[in-house]
Amino acid sequence: MKMKMLRWMAGITCLDYICNQHARQRFGVADKLREARIRPRFSHVLHAGKDKVSRISFDLEMSCKRPKGRPKQRWLDTIHAELKLTGIHPDQAHDKAKWRQRISNADPATGREKR
Repeated sequence: MKMKMLRWMAGITCLDYICNQHARQRFGVADKLREARIRPRFSHVLHAGKDKVSRISFDLEMSCKRPKGRPKQRWLDTIHAELKLTGIHPDQAHDKAKWRQRISNADPATGREKR
């Protein structure tokens, strides 16, 4: 559901200084962006064959040390943070049916009957 429509239904304007996240929580709408970020990449990489480039780069271990200071965010660190927020263990990605069920958040707006 578009944020413009949610804010209109709630009577929230830009002058109210209310975050979009609070508007989503008010209506119980799931965060579709998180679902879209996790689903396609991580499961496709795990299900790819051992000879595919994506799987080879996923399993690649670097022997060099990371530079001093704050380390740059790695893709796998981001995926693990997203999975932790959604409460999903990375080992569940190996079972495709269970993975799809766990990763797709139910959006109340899509469950309504169409007229």
